[in-house]
Amino acid sequence: MTAPRTTDGTDAGARARALEEARALLADFPVVDGHNDLPWALREQVRYDFAARDLAADQSAHLHTDLARLRAGGVGAQYWSVYVRTDLSGDTAVSATLEQIDCVRQLMDRHPADLAPASTAADLERARREGRIASLMGAEGGHSINNSLATLRALYALGVRYLTLTHNDNVPWADSATDVPAAGGLTEFGREVVREMNRLGMLVDLSHVAATTMRDALDTSVAPVIFSHSSARAVCDHPRNIPDDVLERLPANGGVAMVTFVPKFVLQAAVEWTAAADENLRTHGFHHLDTTPEAMRAHRAFEAERPRPVARVADVADHLDHMREVAGVDHLGIGGDYDGTAFTSDGLSDVSGYPNLIAELRLRGWSRADLAKLTWSNSVRVLADGEAVGRDLAMRRAPSTATLQALDGP
Repeated sequence: MTAPRTTDGTDAGARARALEEARALLADFPVVDGHNDLPWALREQVRYDFAARDLAADQSAHLHTDLARLRAGGVGAQYWSVYVRTDLSGDTAVSATLEQIDCVRQLMDRHPADLAPASTAADLERARREGRIASLMGAEGGHSINNSLATLRALYALGVRYLTLTHNDNVPWADSATDVPAAGGLTEFGREVVREMNRLGMLVDLSHVAATTMRDALDTSVAPVIFSHSSARAVCDHPRNIPDDVLERLPANGGVAMVTFVPKFVLQAAVEWTAAADENLRTHGFHHLDTTPEAMRAHRAFEAERPRPVARVADVADHLDHMREVAGVDHLGIGGDYDGTAFTSDGLSDVSGYPNLIAELRLRGWSRADLAKLTWSNSVRVLADGEAVGRDLAMRRAPSTATLQALDGP
């Protein structure tokens, strides 16, 4: 009698054992996730009415995230994205970013037994010892600083520990992966933004930026960079993903690329489908990133007529296998992008799914030591290294007073 097998041909007993091993590993080395858009989902769905989306209750009908599922997923630290859309600009974008920061702070105040305020690597280790989920913040898009280094410093003072240099559109000093090139990468002011982030100890996040911007940032930064939620371009040819020549530079830089679960960045067949689905939303009067119930109804109607290609755990693992081969296991992490995407990969449908990915990698021969680096150690080390660079630079260099106009011209 042959052993029962799963749909992918794996022995069912072996997969069950791998899942048990995954959960045991995550109990010791939980996931540091680089990007979760819960604050924006709370803004869009209920305008920060925390009673209407109480994370202590099951929110699976509305969100990818709640406390029970974070615990089930083995999450030990979360960078909450304090993202605002790029159609918000200037001081309006800054104010909206402050509201997002306030959202994260209120979440921590409401759930102190589960969410621990964190801004340093030591805070992450302390939260792990206490059995709480370390809560950090990352600002997604340089439009959030409105071309002001003083605003950048203010966000750092409020606890923001990375800035994604662009979102889906260019900023005056940096090119986005999904916009028409304008700066050719980073302008001189853009390089000064990177230098000031290094001085602060704020991590430079290169998700969403053009490959030219990635290369310019790596040329400029003296601290490790991160990709908070990006996958491998060689596996899925989307401009949001990381080219191999950039992955090859991570060992010298010390940075970390955090694989994402968004199907259009994971599965090649999903790239064209998602472009058509986004256009369908715009045709119906929605922003293409809208995940409100009304927008999702339009999405589901489109999907009923044109079935969606489904990415799976194995597809995400393919990216990690490739990224490990190119960059090395010391430079990998995880950034699911939950509550920032309409669709997720099968087996990774919400924040409870991380054990499925770890089990898949275990079946592929990843050691416990290497998996601990992926989930916890690499991300903690990068944060600590960024802090050390900041301490050194702060003793040798004053805060920059440079302006966009002075460095880049009118």
